[in-house]
Amino acid sequence: MSTNTVSVPYGEVLRSMIDAAEAAAASGSRPRPFGFGRNAVLAAGCGPAVRRRHPHLVRFADVEVDLDLLIDRAIAAIADGEPAEDEILGHYVNIASLVRAVSFREGKLLEHAVERLAKANPSIIVLTQSLKLPLVKAAVEAVAGNDWSSLDGIKLDCEAPAKGSYTPDLIVVNRARHTAYILDVKRSLASYGDTSRLEELKLKMMASAMVLPDWLYKNQKRLMVDAVEVAIVDGASRPSDHASGVWALSELDDLLEIDGVAACMAELRQRFAIRVQQLLEAAARKALGDMEQPVFAPNTIVAPAPMCSRINLNGPSRTYEEDQAARSYDDDHDRDERGFDDGSDEDEPTPAFIRIGFARRPARH
Repeated sequence: MSTNTVSVPYGEVLRSMIDAAEAAAASGSRPRPFGFGRNAVLAAGCGPAVRRRHPHLVRFADVEVDLDLLIDRAIAAIADGEPAEDEILGHYVNIASLVRAVSFREGKLLEHAVERLAKANPSIIVLTQSLKLPLVKAAVEAVAGNDWSSLDGIKLDCEAPAKGSYTPDLIVVNRARHTAYILDVKRSLASYGDTSRLEELKLKMMASAMVLPDWLYKNQKRLMVDAVEVAIVDGASRPSDHASGVWALSELDDLLEIDGVAACMAELRQRFAIRVQQLLEAAARKALGDMEQPVFAPNTIVAPAPMCSRINLNGPSRTYEEDQAARSYDDDHDRDERGFDDGSDEDEPTPAFIRIGFARRPARH
């Protein structure tokens, strides 16, 4: 058994060196859209919404009770948090704590929902526990220094010297196709846009994929696969990029080969959103209720409204003629009856040089 990597227009995958025609005949596989999996072809276009593409189907009514229970658990976990006091956020610290909890719990909710919905396909096994995959040094170096296509046919020992580990969110095994999928489910990839974190994640996933066949055989009761594929699932369903391994949540039907999964996930997110917004609204009302009247600390002096400055920083407000007349009056007043200056009028001060620029370290004396 060997596993290999190729670059195709619709995904980053590790595939076996089995001839595609023989594999199709052995597993009864058929072409699938979006270039996913073995024997993939480019879809000519999107068919009608009612068109069945896969042999298995799931409806939200069939899984409503289970998915609502997952939502209840997620909301309870979000609400149970006790935020620490924060001098900056003050009465609003609870709202900030809820928002942070939502970001974490939504990702977990999506993972659990995928696991539940995958049961509609009896050929699929979803692994969720103890998924720490070793980042074998040879795999990391191979992935970092080579194009995917040059790694065709390489499979590495999972017990070889490793440089850390990677824990995927889910490992989905399709026994009918002898294919394993490493999935990382994100609530949104928006925060990954301008950083290198997405590339680092993909490197870890691909390096893990090179040892997954051996890891499954040794750790999952001799479970054997001849192809491994990786996908980062974007929960926000922004435009996918299969060439970079990114799949939208709305494409899960093709990932699991089950019609209706995407619709169920959309309904799940909508219901979760309603519950989350109700939670945030209640927290906001509580925070505003505590702030009905301005509260000042003891002995706080409220500054009065600023008065007009005695110094006109924008120049004299009077006209030029008025200013000249006033200056002449002041000069006459400064002279005594004998007609000479009494010395009370000092010379104009010499303007001081003021440096303006970037801050610099003070000179040492």
